[in-house]
Amino acid sequence: MGTPVNIIVGSHVWVEDPTLAWIDGEVVSIKNNEVHVQTSNGKKVTTDRSKVFPKDMEAPPGGVDDMTRLSYLHEPGVLQNLATRYELNEIYTYTGSILIAVNPFQRLPHLYDTHMMEQYKGADFGELSPHVFAIADVAYRAMINEGKSNSILVSGESGAGKTETTKMLMRYLAHLGGRSGVEGRTVEQQVLEARPFNLFHLSPCYMYLLNQFVLVVSLIVLYHTQFQSNPVLEAFGNAKTVRNNNSSRFGKFVEIQFDKTGRISGAAIRTYLLERSRVCQINTPERNYHCFYFLCAAPPEDIQRYKLSDPRSFHYLNQSSCIEVDGINDAEEYLATKRAMDIVGINEEEQEAIFRVVAAVLHLGNIDFAKGTEIDSSVIKDDKSRFHLNTAAELLKCDCNNLEKALITRVIVTPEEIITRTLDPASAIASRDALAKTIYSRLFDWIVEKINVSIGQDPNSKQLIGVLDIYGFESFKVNSFEQLCINYTNEKLQQHFNQHVFKMEQEEYTREEINWSYIEFVDNQDVLDLIEKKGGLIALLDEACMFPRSTHETFAQKLYTTFKNNKRFAKPKLSRTDFTVVHYAGDVTYQADQFLDKNKDYVVAEHQDLLNASSCPFVADLFPPLPQETAKSSKFSSIGSRFKLQLQSLMETLSSTEPHYIRCVKPNNLLKPAIFENTNVIQQLRCGGVLEAIRISCAGYPTRKTFYEFVNRFGVLAPEVLEGSNDDKIACQKILEKMGLENYQIGKTKVFLRAGQMADLDARRAEVLGRAARIIQRQICTYIAKKQFVELKKSATQLQSFVRGTLARKLYECMRWEAAAVRIQKNMRRHKARKSYLQLQAAAITLQTGLRAMSARREFRFRKETKAAVHIQARWRCHRDYSHYKNLQGAALTYQCAWRQRLARRELRKLKMAARETGALKEAKDKLEKRVEELTWRLGLEKRLRTDLEEAKAQEIAKLQETLNDMQLQVEEAKAMVVKEREAARKAIEEAPPVIKETPVLVEDTEKINSLTAEVEQLKALLQTERQAIEAAKREHAESERRNEELIKKFEGAEKKIEQLQDTVQRLEEKATNMESENKVLRQQAVAISPTAKSLAAYPKSPFQLKTPENGNALNGEVKSSPDVTPISLNPKELEAEEKPQKSLNEKQQENQDLLIKCVSQDLGFSGGKPIAACLIYRCLLHWRSFEVERTGVFDRIIQTIGSAIESQDNNDKLAYWLSNSSTLLLLLQRTLKTGAAGLTPQRRRSSAASFGRVFSGMRASPQSAGRAFLGSRLIGGLGDLRQVEAKYPALLFKQQLTAFLEKIYGMIRDNLKKEISPLLGLCIQAPRTSRASLIKGSRSQANALAQQTLIAHWQSIVKILTNYLNVLKANFVPSFLISKVFTQIFSFINVQLFNSLLLRRECCSFSNGEYVKAGLAELEQWCIYATEEYAGSSWEELKHIRQAVGFLVIHQKPKKTLKEITNDLCPVLSIQQLYRISTMYWDDKYGTHTVSSDVISNMRVMMTEDSNNAVSSSFLLDDDSSIPFSVDDISKSMTEIEITDVDMPPLIRENSGFTFLHQRKD
Repeated sequence: MGTPVNIIVGSHVWVEDPTLAWIDGEVVSIKNNEVHVQTSNGKKVTTDRSKVFPKDMEAPPGGVDDMTRLSYLHEPGVLQNLATRYELNEIYTYTGSILIAVNPFQRLPHLYDTHMMEQYKGADFGELSPHVFAIADVAYRAMINEGKSNSILVSGESGAGKTETTKMLMRYLAHLGGRSGVEGRTVEQQVLEARPFNLFHLSPCYMYLLNQFVLVVSLIVLYHTQFQSNPVLEAFGNAKTVRNNNSSRFGKFVEIQFDKTGRISGAAIRTYLLERSRVCQINTPERNYHCFYFLCAAPPEDIQRYKLSDPRSFHYLNQSSCIEVDGINDAEEYLATKRAMDIVGINEEEQEAIFRVVAAVLHLGNIDFAKGTEIDSSVIKDDKSRFHLNTAAELLKCDCNNLEKALITRVIVTPEEIITRTLDPASAIASRDALAKTIYSRLFDWIVEKINVSIGQDPNSKQLIGVLDIYGFESFKVNSFEQLCINYTNEKLQQHFNQHVFKMEQEEYTREEINWSYIEFVDNQDVLDLIEKKGGLIALLDEACMFPRSTHETFAQKLYTTFKNNKRFAKPKLSRTDFTVVHYAGDVTYQADQFLDKNKDYVVAEHQDLLNASSCPFVADLFPPLPQETAKSSKFSSIGSRFKLQLQSLMETLSSTEPHYIRCVKPNNLLKPAIFENTNVIQQLRCGGVLEAIRISCAGYPTRKTFYEFVNRFGVLAPEVLEGSNDDKIACQKILEKMGLENYQIGKTKVFLRAGQMADLDARRAEVLGRAARIIQRQICTYIAKKQFVELKKSATQLQSFVRGTLARKLYECMRWEAAAVRIQKNMRRHKARKSYLQLQAAAITLQTGLRAMSARREFRFRKETKAAVHIQARWRCHRDYSHYKNLQGAALTYQCAWRQRLARRELRKLKMAARETGALKEAKDKLEKRVEELTWRLGLEKRLRTDLEEAKAQEIAKLQETLNDMQLQVEEAKAMVVKEREAARKAIEEAPPVIKETPVLVEDTEKINSLTAEVEQLKALLQTERQAIEAAKREHAESERRNEELIKKFEGAEKKIEQLQDTVQRLEEKATNMESENKVLRQQAVAISPTAKSLAAYPKSPFQLKTPENGNALNGEVKSSPDVTPISLNPKELEAEEKPQKSLNEKQQENQDLLIKCVSQDLGFSGGKPIAACLIYRCLLHWRSFEVERTGVFDRIIQTIGSAIESQDNNDKLAYWLSNSSTLLLLLQRTLKTGAAGLTPQRRRSSAASFGRVFSGMRASPQSAGRAFLGSRLIGGLGDLRQVEAKYPALLFKQQLTAFLEKIYGMIRDNLKKEISPLLGLCIQAPRTSRASLIKGSRSQANALAQQTLIAHWQSIVKILTNYLNVLKANFVPSFLISKVFTQIFSFINVQLFNSLLLRRECCSFSNGEYVKAGLAELEQWCIYATEEYAGSSWEELKHIRQAVGFLVIHQKPKKTLKEITNDLCPVLSIQQLYRISTMYWDDKYGTHTVSSDVISNMRVMMTEDSNNAVSSSFLLDDDSSIPFSVDDISKSMTEIEITDVDMPPLIRENSGFTFLHQRKD
């Protein structure tokens, strides 16, 4: 990593720390090679000079996106950059072309939604923030452009997020190669939601679209199958380990195949080294494969079918105390796995067989053995083991005895005989475990093969993108054969990675055209030779496995002897079977105890024969019979050799592709968010080869700075150089020469520095800045001392004045106190005397008041009781008489209703009999209508009378109740008054002499109270009696109402029948009217009518269209025959005159249509601001009555003319011309066409026909003059008033097609404008950099003026484009409503593009860039003012997001702003995610200010977490709305009335006799 050469006292450096890996501090002193550092945690550290690394104090607070841009590319710098970005939720970071992904352990959905994928689609690498989508996009573009396959290698330790990263890669590749979404729905959902249609009525064009649809569906199925294969593979290949709850225990290489067009055409999955030993052996806190636990949590019927129970009852699962995992619901995952199996093509029978095999493996693990009667023999231990043996045999559908025999015996075939040997219990258990592992391994291979078949491979594909998701480097306390294979794989991949990184370095040097020599890099070929070479570890292991008597001890001794001189191999001191391999990532000690068993890759013949003979086809297919050659072959096969061949094949595939690397990092072992453990991360960086890549970079030129950055940072070392030249490259050359550095290189765009040179330059820069700082401090100290003296003098003078004033105020206060004391004493004496007098006076008044009040209350109480009694008597008599009257009235009404109902039923029977007679139907209908109205009126009257009666009763009862309550309250008040008076009297008697006269009064009051009480009781009894009578009346009333309801229901049934009869009559009338109208239309079409006729006498009876007072609409030819209407007689002579030899009507009409189309296809321009073409088309169609015919071809010809006119999508002038014409024509159609006459009621039809008859009868006197007047009103007055006509299907279809063309033209103009401004928007989001050398003192003002002019040029170009489009639209008289919609959507597009670019590019979130964008937005605001609100609309409001974001960038004192001020005042429109993104990416390149405070950042993070938990969308990007923002009704409401008769027609039309009707104008 390079050794710093210039560490001085005061330098900020990094030193090693046992806890934090690296810690920053400041150099206190230096003695020889020892450096004393004061660390940031307060400790003092002494270390060697070579172990100290400089710290970049000018590094951005949010870190850098690409770590090759770090000023110091060393281990602590890389670690600090990753930690800083992880704290800001920036989990992705580049190291050149390598992506480092730190697992956030939390949901970050905004990073992976469709908006984000669209942003990275086609973007240059490094243009946007680091992302896994960027790597996938680079691979896809390279494959498309270069025609070469690519691969993406995802690596990292367990729990680092490799699988999730692989999912994101595949999702993005599917998005590019076949997936699309509409309104948040995936293509799969759209296909499933598609409505059925008839294939037999499709045109060839639609058949082509159908073929494309089938292609898309196939891509969808492929995409869906790929993604649903992950849950299946995870269920059978993933397990909980020490470091990860969902660790993949196999390697996976997914090949996604593409066709020539870049569409996904196929895929395949290759797996490597499934950890078979996990099936039989696990340790706490790990778990076995997920599928076992899923199956044990299955629904009860499945558990009963497979005879399962709690997972703790199975030996293969209870070896670990961990049964359940937080965040994994085994029952739900079981159902999800079955659904995924359905999607990937595994049917129900195969699923049932798969789970039977899984359950059988669990039961096999519970089979235990005991010693048999013979030597070295074994038998089934107990009944429990026997039950699991029978269950396993039943599930595998094989013979139970044969299964037992296969587990406890072995058959040895010799040339002479076949020997059957029994196995001891330990060997039987080993046989059982071998069978379980073999079954599970075969099952997993079958599932992978099934998924590959379901996905489908494209044999013709020559391009692919491979995604490698493989286990990372592993080093545990106990490392076995699996860890050796895994680390062997990582050694191979690391060698490939080192070669790729070195190649990238060479390409960088070549691209910059610098001189470089061959750079050596650390190669791990010696470790690979140790493992894979002939005579290496794998070869010795295979050799040991072939000898029956070999043990792990003999194998270990063989290793010790063979590799005793190998520097990559070591023997631990205190072990006889362990050995250590020195890998690139560190030393790993392996335990050789189970190497021999795990390396053997053969199936016991008894097991093979047993399962091949299974009655279950699925199990039998897992163990097909071996070919005869294979069965006789004695060639040894091992896991190690097979894995070695697989790895070689994988490396050949990777070598034939262009590799891309993603290194996944697990930030902590707690698997929790917001925790970054430095020691853990630095170890993973070493294991992942990231630090190895840094070492390769350090071997060459680790520090690379652009000319601008170099001059900006080190220009202070040679200020005179900047004054002589404006070229940054020359300035860099002179600065380096002045500093005396050697071996540096200057490329085309960058300065390349050797290791240590950056620290040397920084040290010299620190000296220059230190001298400048001391000068500034000296001047400041002088200024402060003088200022303090002046302030001290001024303070002394002020202090003296203050003391003198204080003494004077104290003397004045004493005098005031004496005068106040005298006044207080005088007032106090007066107050006491007055208080004594007032108390005496109040006592006397109180006594007098009490005596007078007692006498007055006694008199008042007597009068009140008398009045209340009289009132109660009066109300009771009134109520009694009124109730009697109401009862009589109700009874009379009830009897009347019953009698009238009886008469109504009798009349109804008569009506029914009369309804059967067809001849009397008309008279019966009228009588019934009158009778119904009379009955309805009577029924309403009776209802109102009953309602009035009930209301009167309720009011009377309420009044009586209120009277009773009042009386009770009065009685209670009287009682209370008596009690109070008795108490008062008692107190007065005790205090005064006895009064003999008061006794009779008290007795008299008591008697009155008793009498009143008795009267109240009587009233209560009467009230109770009245209530009972009311209840009886209510019951009678309810009974009468029930009878009335029954009669009403019967009456309603009669009414319904009457209505049905009326409907029948109306339908007959409508049919007759329609038939008459059809006959008239046919007669009209059969007669040839000359357009130049001078009179209407020769016309046959035609369906005139008049407006009626009832509806104001034309009657569309509904002429009902009546005696008042007489048809116009035809003169045979006039008819013969009209039938002179001339062209028929059809030929003449065809010529007129051809002339119209020819004229419309030309640019007719405008007349008085109205489009001539639209007005001409409308008037011709209206005159020809094309809107009212069932068939016509003129509409199709007009649509074809418009379509051919707008084929040139780049001609905005022509598009604007047709936008104006189509909108005007659509407006005229909208206000003219209406639906058919079927919606009119029969009553309105009759009135309309009668009105027509009256009008027509008035025309009988002079048919010729009347006809002319009517035609004139139809052609002239009708045009001015835009009369409505009945629209047939062709007219309505023409209106729909015209609407579609209007929307299409609008979209083309909008999209053309977007295309023109899109390249400029990319230049407008980031201010162009100006050379620091150009900002010297002598020419600064001139340079600033030139810079401002350059900066604003791009914005002015956008304004110019907007102005040009506005002028074009206005010149073609496009409605202002449409113009405002265009610019509103364009400004929304500008807002989206600028805002999204701001959030995705950190270099744009700077202070100076905010000022630049703000100045550009001011230009747009001026344009909106120029365009006026009529044409600009709400365009300025559409820029609210970018305006508020830019306003936030350019405000000062951001650390002082609270979150409430930011969200409520500064940026109310922006979401928390957007504010957090801007706050964390902000950097001030102008004044060096900081972003918002850390408390605000923390609060934002908390709010984002809450939103994530509440399932609130957390995407911080905006979406561009490309929909059509208006409807036909909106256009109709926004546009004013159009007077089409004032439009000047073109000469070609005016000269033709067939268009004379266009010459008439409205007066």
